[in-house]
Amino acid sequence: MAKIVATLGVAHAPGVTGWIDKAPQHEQDGVLAGYARFQQLMDEVRPDVVIGIANDHLLNFSLDNIPDFCVGIGEQWAGPAPWFRDWLNIPDYTVAGHRELGRALVRESAKAGINHAFADKLLFDDNWSVPLKFLFPRYDVRFVPIHMNPIVPPVPSAAHCYAVGETIARIVQQFPSDERVVVMGTGGLSHDPGGKDYFTVHEEFDRWFLELMESGDAERVKRELTFDKLLTGGDGGAGELLAWVVAMGAAGVCGNTRAETVFYVPSVPMRCGMGGVYWRLD
Repeated sequence: MAKIVATLGVAHAPGVTGWIDKAPQHEQDGVLAGYARFQQLMDEVRPDVVIGIANDHLLNFSLDNIPDFCVGIGEQWAGPAPWFRDWLNIPDYTVAGHRELGRALVRESAKAGINHAFADKLLFDDNWSVPLKFLFPRYDVRFVPIHMNPIVPPVPSAAHCYAVGETIARIVQQFPSDERVVVMGTGGLSHDPGGKDYFTVHEEFDRWFLELMESGDAERVKRELTFDKLLTGGDGGAGELLAWVVAMGAAGVCGNTRAETVFYVPSVPMRCGMGGVYWRLD
């Protein structure tokens, strides 16, 4: 059967590829070293497949028709979407999909009482383009994207996101292959795209959230990580951290809910609290 070898949560902010040169040198060094450490961790666990969860950013779905989660079941993915190429400053890339696993995630989640949308064509922006560039620069994994809605009310609760992660892990563990799988939530930390706090990083919120992930206390996450609490980290931005909760739920099924913080850099020029956490799994 397939095996989850690690889960992680990491920022996907476009500033790290689009305008990192605007940040002070120590911020640039800290962020790039953090992503380099994640790449090293991925080289150590050698995944065959990555299941990603991230904000759709209204790129594929409109305000009046956005699913909580949409599983990508395509055989191949390409990015960045044309509108984002110059903004992200990332060369065009392709990455293989995993149709069979994507379909299993949709089918078996429904049996567990969690219904997901699905699509064989999805556009990618910074949600996948940034983490793939840094963590899997050879694009030599099979990728199952799960686009989610963490910003347009009603958003899925932290408890629901945790349950989605648990279900993903159980499905992977029953999937008939010997593939090594990483579950990767991307987005956050504090930021407010185009809002009143666009040039503000809420460091206190970020450090609170990172400590929450480090605590490994799933019940506390479900209780304290409300939508109102997420709004204190930025309207339209910090809600992306719900993707990290999915990764935490998957890690819990595999025996470890306590994350370790890999890096954290509050960067106003990059307009985001930059950072990431990692769950080590045996």
